[in-house]
Amino acid sequence: MVALSMADGYARLTSKPQCVIVHVDVGTQGLGAAVHNASCGRAPVLIFAGLSPYTCHGEYRGSRTEYIHWIQDVPDQKQIVSQYCRYSGELKCGRNIKQMVGRALQFATSAPAGPAYLFGAREVMEENIEPYELEQTHWGAVGKAALTQEAVQAISEALVGAKEPLLITGYSGRNHDAVGHLVKLADTVKGLRVLDTGGSDMCFPENHRASLGLRYGVHECITTADVILVADCDVPWIPTQCKPQPGTRIFHIDSDPLKQQMPVFYIPAEARYKVDSCTAFSQLHTYISQSDSLKEKHFHYQFRWDALKEEHSKRMSTIRSLATKPSSSDDASYNVSYLISRIRALVPQDTIFAIEAVTLTAFVHDQIAPSLPGTWLNCGGGGLGWSGGAALGIKLAAGAHRFVCQIVGDGTFLFSVPGSVYWISQKYNLPVLTIVLNNKGWNAPRRSLLLVHPDGEGSKASNEELNI
Repeated sequence: MVALSMADGYARLTSKPQCVIVHVDVGTQGLGAAVHNASCGRAPVLIFAGLSPYTCHGEYRGSRTEYIHWIQDVPDQKQIVSQYCRYSGELKCGRNIKQMVGRALQFATSAPAGPAYLFGAREVMEENIEPYELEQTHWGAVGKAALTQEAVQAISEALVGAKEPLLITGYSGRNHDAVGHLVKLADTVKGLRVLDTGGSDMCFPENHRASLGLRYGVHECITTADVILVADCDVPWIPTQCKPQPGTRIFHIDSDPLKQQMPVFYIPAEARYKVDSCTAFSQLHTYISQSDSLKEKHFHYQFRWDALKEEHSKRMSTIRSLATKPSSSDDASYNVSYLISRIRALVPQDTIFAIEAVTLTAFVHDQIAPSLPGTWLNCGGGGLGWSGGAALGIKLAAGAHRFVCQIVGDGTFLFSVPGSVYWISQKYNLPVLTIVLNNKGWNAPRRSLLLVHPDGEGSKASNEELNI
């Protein structure tokens, strides 16, 4: 768990693939929820696992020599993780091992990025081969795709002509250049608002007047927008809680618009495009800026631009008001907004935050107010325990000059295998500030219960009675 989470954090910050080596089937199982997180979080990681030797009597060098070689021999080892991987393959001989690694890395680094899994028996690892080299430039990721000119025109006209245009994103900030292009798009389309749905990256600066902050698929603006552009987002809204009004025009741009690893996914988009969001943002703001007819339209939207500033100022004022100082009594508790506001004020401006606050994430985001690309990394998946190892990987990637802060819920902290985390931190000199938020219970399961049965028996029970 810790090793893969560490590789995940490093890969997310740098977009450079990292490798984890584990021991046969049990080591693969030990990766646990970290594989889910790397898959959902689009982290380019390569996992290599051994495989029990396939000969018993010394037929090849590497044949079975230990009791455990029989116990760890399973029918199909890759099935443990293959549904989370972009690619899984067995190394069957030593002579094409470099090609197999190159192919696995191509899948891991091509959008949507994610884990790749290779495994091989000891006989293969022991094979003698002649040294050889590959031309590494032949093994790169698939190139980034752009919108067609017709798509650029259609989306641009829809955004500029909308009364309440809205852009919803979640992962576009993984490419740090995308943040600047999205800012240019918001500056160009006066009145466009941007909602972050907590995918895993800082996608839009919180200090920009168009920012609506971070919310998990529920926001009033979703229900009133007449044009919505969904960009690199897995859950733009939760239909049972919040959804667009009938007649809303919806466009979807994503490296994986069909969500091929989700059996159930659908949004009523009139058009969807498998493209790179950074490229698309650049195309859109460039086209609008160079189109005389569109420039004339959005030139008259200065009042919307001023209204955004006023709305943003009010929202920031509300957020500041939540960070109230607790009473002076000895048993007073800090509310999360006050605590995080103090952390934000005391740490360096370019601090990188590794966030796994679960039900408190929106409150944390409001007070951190991230505005620099690459300074906010959220798990993006549902496998608790990501942030401990991830914070170490982020620190390793960022270097000694960057401050890294992990903010984690108390239950999630226990899932992160803190003993391993702090051993690695000490061993490799990777200092990280960890803030544990104690909400005095497992509030995520309680919230799930209340969403389905708000007046059920469980709603009347205490945390102690529910054993959470």
